Amino acid sequence: MNPLERFYEKELPRINRFLESQAERMHVSVRPTVRHVLDSGGKRFRPVLTILMARALGYRGDDILPLACSLELLHSATLLHDDILDGARLRRGRQSAHVLFGSTHTILVGDALLALANRLVAEYGIPPLTRHLSEALLRTATGEIQEIAHLRDTDLSIATYYEIITGKTAFLIQAACRCGAVFADASPDMEEAAADYGLSLGIAFQLVDDALDYTSPASVSGKPAASDLKEGKATLPLLLFLADLDPQERRRLAEDFKMDRLTPDDLENLRDTIVSGGYADKTREAAASYLARAETALAPFPASPERDLLALALGPMLDRKK
Repeated sequence: MNPLERFYEKELPRINRFLESQAERMHVSVRPTVRHVLDSGGKRFRPVLTILMARALGYRGDDILPLACSLELLHSATLLHDDILDGARLRRGRQSAHVLFGSTHTILVGDALLALANRLVAEYGIPPLTRHLSEALLRTATGEIQEIAHLRDTDLSIATYYEIITGKTAFLIQAACRCGAVFADASPDMEEAAADYGLSLGIAFQLVDDALDYTSPASVSGKPAASDLKEGKATLPLLLFLADLDPQERRRLAEDFKMDRLTPDDLENLRDTIVSGGYADKTREAAASYLARAETALAPFPASPERDLLALALGPMLDRKK
């Protein structure tokens, strides 16, 4: 077991106990849905990052759990809402909450989790924490809105694609790191370094996700293969593939994709072509470049075991299978 795995083994029980205690305090009508999303196998990546970042920058107290877990509650709320928007019936190999409990109920439970997360942070009485989390949530929602606005848009620019994934994924991971730095009372320069690390890591995380959508089978990922293609999302593997097609072939495929005329067999053949052409691999290469930026952001950090763990976390990100 490497040092990062040992850190997870130590911190995860504390994180899970706190989340369970918060679920228990919620109204009985809300509790089953909250438990369903919290028990669905999440990695607790964001709260672990918050704790690690705070300790890497000098925090030695024991009152960070509410802040760290607020990030997990915010993330869980976005998952509940995302699955409804995407019409996704599976989440991490289990039925999505809206399938079991209904869309209206699930939307309101997501709203309740957002409110709970904000209350946990507000109780610290540290305005920058509330401001950073609120800003991250605003940008996350904006990223999701942008993604919906560009469904089936094969003319989506690479720059706009990066805006979307930065919004819908990276800003919340950045907030986990920035809030850890704020909680440690880090200097403005170190807070920005923490934010840079989190943003780069978050972009890399989504790039790997977008590659995995093409390469990871449902038995591993917990969701149908090529679900982005089926939902009409133009992610980087597809955009890179389209850019290499001759104009006539590109126009034909773009039209079929925009009009949702591709059959399940067509989509599977397209997925195979994109993977065999190396476009998922190129997406992972893009992720690797952002992981390198995250590593660079750690350069000014003081030497510590936690700083080493933040660096160690970058390697598994690129190699993950789900």
